[in-house]
Amino acid sequence: MSVYLITGATGYIGSMLARHILCSEEGAEIVALVRDPEKAEALLGKNRVKLLKADLCDRALLNRVDVQCDYVFHCASVTKSAEMIAHPVEVTESIVNATQNVLELARRCSAKSIVYFSSMEVYGNIDCLDGHRVQEDELGEIGLLNARSCYPLGKRMAENICYSYFKEYGVPVKIARLAQTFGAGILPTDNRVFAQFAKAVRNGTDIVLHTRGESIGNYCSIRDVIAGVFTILGSGVNGEAYNVVNERNTMQIRQMAELVAKKIAKGKIGVVYDIPESNAYGYAADTGLRMSGEKLKKLGWKPKDDLIKMYLEMLC
Repeated sequence: MSVYLITGATGYIGSMLARHILCSEEGAEIVALVRDPEKAEALLGKNRVKLLKADLCDRALLNRVDVQCDYVFHCASVTKSAEMIAHPVEVTESIVNATQNVLELARRCSAKSIVYFSSMEVYGNIDCLDGHRVQEDELGEIGLLNARSCYPLGKRMAENICYSYFKEYGVPVKIARLAQTFGAGILPTDNRVFAQFAKAVRNGTDIVLHTRGESIGNYCSIRDVIAGVFTILGSGVNGEAYNVVNERNTMQIRQMAELVAKKIAKGKIGVVYDIPESNAYGYAADTGLRMSGEKLKKLGWKPKDDLIKMYLEMLC
């Protein structure tokens, strides 16, 4: 019987990962470290789930947590760009300090394998307009004097902390650099770009872009991401990072908007532009990033879902 410790179990990826474990592994148990046990219970129920109320930034509190686990998925993270703009200090703390505290807990538990959920934003500004696919050992620039940079720089630091715990203590941690992830089960409160597009389809209103939509997006379905992180958990090399991306789902934001308007909404809605003078919505800077999924595919992972299927499942 395996015991999984999951942080961020009330978020989209964490909750879907927990549900997958409960449905697919008979006898498996989950320990979820959460801020809001009532919200977690509503999402996951009580059966085979142990809910522990915890602030991941509180090292003293986590040191008192008495739990044993075989595997750790550290999913907890801020995902709202507006939050990154408004509270960069707290966002940095929630990424960096929380990651070290979770790794310390995993070390104390002698976990067999750990996956840290990072982000494609760690790559920074990389131009792949020539079709180049960025592999895990390539990094671009990230502006230091920019509040929004708290997220990608925090993720970079957290990845280094993961590697340091592996190097110094032998903690068996791997890093999953996730593309934008969606599909079935998106939470109603999600307000990221893809969710806004889906809401426009539901409401029969035009898709409104607050940028020129030139930034390239990398996407992967929740089903493929779960399969990917389990591949990393079981077959990944300790101390290394893996892109989790379906390369077929790479396109500019405006291209995705047009696809949704034409293919998903059947041409009943359009795409309009309302671009403010300032970055009031906290969007990340335009990027030409195209992620390569080859390293993970060499471990046997094969992404299957295209964007149309992802949107149809999200809208069900």
